[in-house]
Amino acid sequence: MSKRSKIWTPTRTTMVGSAALQLKVDYEQIKQLPTGTAVHSDVFSAGGHSWRIDCYPHGSDKSDTGECFSIFVRHMSKTRRVKAIVEAFLMDRNGEPCKSFTKRSCVHDFSINNVGDDKNCSGDDDDDDGDNWGWSKFVDRATLEKYYVTFGCTVMVLDDGSIPVPPSDIGIHLGSVLDRNDGTDVSFIVEVETFRAHRVVLAARSPVFRAELFGSMAEATLTSITLHDITPKIFKVMLRFLYTDELPAEIELGDSSSEMFQNLVIAADCYALDRLKIICAKKLWDNVSIDTVSTTLACAETYNCPQLKNNCIDFLLLEENFKEAALTKGFALLVLKFPLIIAELKNRVRTYHSTPSVL
Repeated sequence: MSKRSKIWTPTRTTMVGSAALQLKVDYEQIKQLPTGTAVHSDVFSAGGHSWRIDCYPHGSDKSDTGECFSIFVRHMSKTRRVKAIVEAFLMDRNGEPCKSFTKRSCVHDFSINNVGDDKNCSGDDDDDDGDNWGWSKFVDRATLEKYYVTFGCTVMVLDDGSIPVPPSDIGIHLGSVLDRNDGTDVSFIVEVETFRAHRVVLAARSPVFRAELFGSMAEATLTSITLHDITPKIFKVMLRFLYTDELPAEIELGDSSSEMFQNLVIAADCYALDRLKIICAKKLWDNVSIDTVSTTLACAETYNCPQLKNNCIDFLLLEENFKEAALTKGFALLVLKFPLIIAELKNRVRTYHSTPSVL
């Protein structure tokens, strides 16, 4: 799906919200309505404001002689004024917008005057009366009867007077507390290194640490805890993530980054750090290669990373990838330790390929 390009960007103006709405009109039922009588959509929300589409099957003003269809977007909120861009379009019977019948307004300043009134709107083709904006001669009735049954409307709410809010800096402050060791009340010994930390921070971030440090486990009474099955380098990165919710940039460097991310997945799984595990899984997938796909797949299977597992299997479904990966040591270990993965890979090959399996 192609990304929609920006058509207009006002100076010092930002879009704070948008909404798109489709309104199906049964023309056989409404074609007898008199000029100036509207059919209303449900009220919808965009940018913190309420809006409604008003359609006039025989036009909004008697001067139109009832030969044109009118459409307006009305600001329904009893709040402050708001600026918005309005776009209206017809949709064909296949549900696709018709470019020939698409109109977009410039920035319109909707006021709170006459909110909720159903008065007629008249004037030029682009009409407004403060609380609404639209087109009194949007499309002629003959075209409507012949081709279209559905209208679409998009409201893009703008704010050119907003006060910029800086990004959160709580991670910076907590990271500095960790660096200074201010108020630490527990330490962890990993091999020959000691890491000081704060029980309340670790407990807030990890249910495993909460059970260990504030539950009935023996560690709750200790001020120094020795950890096994984790290296100082991995624990240091994990500890900083607990305080800052970010990974240090330096771990993205070096030839051992794949191994480090796999070890972080293990640590994250051990301490129930789901966000850290997903971040590391993404890093592993972003850097997957012929040499690493097998060990990455084994890691994903062992530590419950289903999306990473599926991606790795998809990677191996390509025959050229499989032929090279099958010659690596990692794949030999995968076959030995994870026969169910190999069986799943075979089934996926049969499903997605009509050629004989390469396995």
